[in-house]
Amino acid sequence: MIRLGAASALFADRGEPAVSAQGVPVQPARAPGVRGSDGPAPEPSGPRTPAPKSPAPDTRPGRRPVRAAAARIVARLRAAPLTLTLLAVLWAVGGASGSLAHGASRGVLAKAGVGLPTLAEGHWWAPVTSLFWCASAGSYISTSLLLLLLGPVAESRLGRPRTLAVLVVGQLLGTLLGSGLSAVAARADDQWAAAAEQTAIGPVTGLFALAGVLGYRLTVLWRRRLHLLVVLVPLVMTLYVGHLQSVQRISGALIGLAAGALLSRGRPHLRSHRSSHTETRVLVALCLVAAALGPMIASLYDNAAGPFNTFSEIYLSHRLTPDEVAEFCARSAHDCARAHAVERIFDTPARLMATLFPALLLVLAEGLRRGLRLAWRITIATELLWTALLVWLFTETGTGSGDVLQYFVEALLLPLITTALLLATRKRFPLRVPRAVLGRLALVVGGALAVASAAYAGLGVLTAGQFEPGATLRGLVAGLPAQFLPPAYNDLMPHYPIAVGPFARFLETYCGLAFWAVALTALLLAFRRPVLHVDAEDATRARALLTEHGGGSLSFLTTWDGNHYWFDEDGRAAVAYRVLNTVALTTGDPFGAPDARRRAVAGFARYCDARGWTPCFYSVTPETRSAAEQLGWRSLQVAEDTVVALPELAFTGRKWQDIRTALNKAGKQGITAEWWSYHEAPIALKEQIRAISEEWVSEKGLPEMGFTLGGLEELDDPAVRLLIAVDHDRTVHGLTSWMPVYENGEPVGWTLDFMRRRSDGFRGVTEFLIASAALGFKQEGASFLSLSGAPLARSEKEPPTGLQKTLDWLGRVLEPVYGFRSLLAFKAKFQPEYRPMYMAYPDPAALPSITRAIGKAYLPHLTPAQGVRLMRKLSS
Repeated sequence: MIRLGAASALFADRGEPAVSAQGVPVQPARAPGVRGSDGPAPEPSGPRTPAPKSPAPDTRPGRRPVRAAAARIVARLRAAPLTLTLLAVLWAVGGASGSLAHGASRGVLAKAGVGLPTLAEGHWWAPVTSLFWCASAGSYISTSLLLLLLGPVAESRLGRPRTLAVLVVGQLLGTLLGSGLSAVAARADDQWAAAAEQTAIGPVTGLFALAGVLGYRLTVLWRRRLHLLVVLVPLVMTLYVGHLQSVQRISGALIGLAAGALLSRGRPHLRSHRSSHTETRVLVALCLVAAALGPMIASLYDNAAGPFNTFSEIYLSHRLTPDEVAEFCARSAHDCARAHAVERIFDTPARLMATLFPALLLVLAEGLRRGLRLAWRITIATELLWTALLVWLFTETGTGSGDVLQYFVEALLLPLITTALLLATRKRFPLRVPRAVLGRLALVVGGALAVASAAYAGLGVLTAGQFEPGATLRGLVAGLPAQFLPPAYNDLMPHYPIAVGPFARFLETYCGLAFWAVALTALLLAFRRPVLHVDAEDATRARALLTEHGGGSLSFLTTWDGNHYWFDEDGRAAVAYRVLNTVALTTGDPFGAPDARRRAVAGFARYCDARGWTPCFYSVTPETRSAAEQLGWRSLQVAEDTVVALPELAFTGRKWQDIRTALNKAGKQGITAEWWSYHEAPIALKEQIRAISEEWVSEKGLPEMGFTLGGLEELDDPAVRLLIAVDHDRTVHGLTSWMPVYENGEPVGWTLDFMRRRSDGFRGVTEFLIASAALGFKQEGASFLSLSGAPLARSEKEPPTGLQKTLDWLGRVLEPVYGFRSLLAFKAKFQPEYRPMYMAYPDPAALPSITRAIGKAYLPHLTPAQGVRLMRKLSS
């Protein structure tokens, strides 16, 4: 159940000194070194997680981490002389020309800026000279920060000559292409005419091209994120703002992406772009954030003219202009009062209501990032409602048929693309908010809505004379939607009482604002709460039973999300299972009191029979197999557990040569092993772990396997221990995770689950980590260490018969893709005891449905395209 990964970490991230949750420094285990790889090894101590029995100072919030971070930044800048030179030239030229305070002057723009006007005048040098100025004081700051962020990494990954070449050529081609595209767009649509007449200046176009090329030299995790941002940011600016510089930047980004792809041809790790479930959620959330922030960014520009900005009022409400107020007042007194009421909103705290829709999308983006089905449903509903509203506005305004395409592009394209993206990735958002949290959320939101509505309508009746026209309870209730919607939506409800008196204005200002403040806060808190098991109460009960009595080496898998639980009548034994295609597939053996486990097999079989399910005990020990065979069931071997006894473990003798070599090399290279809990690990370490894991997923080009194979989500459990190999620069070279095996409430053994290594890191890191863990567990008094089972792989000590031959053949066929047999061979280095694991089933006629259920359990997100790709890999 292990996956050997190969990945490279981003930017060689550095972490903070290892500290436990209580502030006790974690002492890294020194590699147990020996003088010769063939000689006997001394009895070393493995990595430890110290128990904080006495108080210790908390070093994390002190000055040391701050000084260490500052020292790392200074070291990076010293190693980037080209970046510092470019930054110095930018500011020196700006200072000499007096451009730092207010940006490049008109004279500088006319001579050094790039655009159709300057190019038409024959300023061939403009694309290059535009590198040395910025358009405003804020642009000087943002450009400098972007240069400091990208420059040092680019110099390290690309080299200084190539970095400078990409920056200059990207600026040259990006500005020329952007200017040309603006000219073409201006001929097709008058809306782009202003952009075609503008002149832009600044090196950001070249920096976006540099970012596009640089992304190909990063890990898959950060390559995907950087490329998404390098396209999204200028694209949003182009669609909402529509200025020439935005078009030039998206042009530079596209040129950088194309150039990076050409420069990186032949790199095998770039061929596949499969993303993990977690990373897909992050990318979808980023797209939603871009959709939310686009209108807000455009509102900062007085002359924004992008195509999507035409209907940005529906996203972000704007203050009415004097001409618009006069137009309303010319209609009627009521419309005039309503226009002035909308104007007053922007002079009160209720102006926050103008940003309601972007704020809602940002909160929903956090829920999507966490993979929550509730956030997915609310986002879909919001986008569909917005689409329906736009369609209604289109039909009400009676727009001619010739403008249908323009209206579709300017108004409907964005929500439809967002909806399509969410529907395409719907399976990546399966996590459910606990029912108790949902109940509290509904109570808080519903209560806030009721209180705000009652306050507005009830108190409004008491001050009816402060409304225009005079308010009645029926009129106030009819006008309630206007109090809970942004100002731009008031036109949808033309007849409702307008507040003119002071108390009425108070109600109009704060009732809707208070409701949304409570609702959005409650929704965000609900999203940020830990997502519990589907059956949270049963999961808690099952975990307590597992901790008290224990089970097999794989029993901790029963705590993973996706399982349901059956308990015997006495509550002394339990079975974790999931139902797929009417097959009740168990996660390992029954667990609980030892004398109740065998009886649980028959009890669970009766439970399934009463519901029309086919029970199947999967990856079980010979004891469970024996109990099933007494019921007349069949069985066959599906995996082989590998167990290492710890009390007498010593890495001596010829058979341990590879392990001793790995330990010695780690010591020489300064590699140490540290225990962490994933939840408590520093962000720098977590990001490297995610980058390493993402690289592994991308290399496979196929979905992550689940069921008995853990991923990043399964790491985030306080009971799971994480052993990380780091060097003196805090670069992660590899990691392993270990699940406890309980007996009488205490861990007596540990099972290996998650295993990844950095592709360009220390080669023997996997052997080093497992050996270090074994020594540490031995010192703690553990009895055994399980390297867990490899599916469809066995040592073949027993001759196969019947269906077993088919499974052996399937294991050989899948070997090039998932390497189960290679994994089993790797574990042989640790001289384990091989223990067969079986699948027990009641009826051979149910084998086809059982096979489909097992396949769906391991690959729940396999798409038809991935299935075809898998078949191609198997046949190649």
